[in-house]
Amino acid sequence: MNNFLVFSGSATNYLTEKICASLGVAQGKINLSRFSDGEFGVSYEESIRGRDVFLVQSTFPNADNLMELLLMIDAAKRASARTINAVIPYFGWARQDRKDRPRVAIGAKLVADMLTVAGIHRIITMDLHADQEQGFFDCPVDHLYASSVLLPYLKSLNLPDTVIAAPDMGSSKRASTYSKYFGCPLVLCNKTRERANEVSHMQVIGDVKDANVVIVDDMVDTAGTITMAANIMMENGAKSVRAAASHCVMSGPAAVRVANSALEEIVFTDSIPFDSSKCPKVKQISIADLIAEAIRRVESNESISSQYLI
Repeated sequence: MNNFLVFSGSATNYLTEKICASLGVAQGKINLSRFSDGEFGVSYEESIRGRDVFLVQSTFPNADNLMELLLMIDAAKRASARTINAVIPYFGWARQDRKDRPRVAIGAKLVADMLTVAGIHRIITMDLHADQEQGFFDCPVDHLYASSVLLPYLKSLNLPDTVIAAPDMGSSKRASTYSKYFGCPLVLCNKTRERANEVSHMQVIGDVKDANVVIVDDMVDTAGTITMAANIMMENGAKSVRAAASHCVMSGPAAVRVANSALEEIVFTDSIPFDSSKCPKVKQISIADLIAEAIRRVESNESISSQYLI
C-alpha cells in the first residue's frame, strides 16, 4: 500500500482530499497551469517513476475537465508511471451510448477511446448510464454502485409503506433492484418526450396511494422528469415523495424546479459538486470511502464486487 499515489484534477479536488484522508495518505503534488488564451498544462511535482498512480477527475462539462484528465494521463505515461488508473466518479458523455437516430455520434465510445489511447491501464467509475458501456474500454473497468451509500441512508429514514418508483423505463432495472432490497412494491412512470430535456406527458403505472414514494435514478439533469413524477405521485395520493440519484448534474432550471416541486428531498452522491444554498432540498452523501476502499482493493488485488450491497 506504499507504492501508489493519488492525484486530483481541478474539478474534483474536494473529493480527492476526502479520499486521501480515508486512505491515510498525502495527496500527490501536481501543478495545473494555464495560459492567458485558456490553454493549460499539467506537470507532476514529485517522482512517479515505477509507481501506481490514481488520477481522480469527473468529466462533467465543460470539456476542460476531460482534457485536463487526458493531459494528466499523458504526463504520467511520459513520467514512467507503472500503472495509470483513471478514477472517474462521474463519466461525462455517458448518455450518448448508442446510435438512436441517423447521423449522431456515440460520445461515450469516443471518450473511452480517447482515454485508452492516452494510456490508461484501468478505469474506476460509478453508475455508468448503461452497464454495457464497460465494453467500450479495452482495459479493466471497476464499476462501483452508488447504492452502497444511498441504500443505508434510505434505510435510516425508516419510512413505513415505502414504494420505489422509476421515473422512466430506462431506470426500471435500478428501481427494481432497490425494491427487492427493501421488499416493497415498485411503480413505473411512462413518459414521452418532444425533445431532449423536455417531457411532454407522463403517467404512473402502479398504486402509490398512502405510500411514501422514493424515486430512483442514475442522474438528475434539468429535473424536469423527476419533478413531474413527484408531482404526479402526490396527485395520485402518495403521502410523501423523495428521490435518490447517483449524479447531481442539476443544470439550468433544475434547482428552481426541485425547490418548487412536491419532493421533500433529493439525495445524491458527491460525484459532482453542488452548492446546497441553491436548493435546500438537495442532500449529498460522500463516496470518498467507497472510492478509497476500491483503490485499496485494487492495490492489494482483492475483490471489488464483495463491497457491493446489491
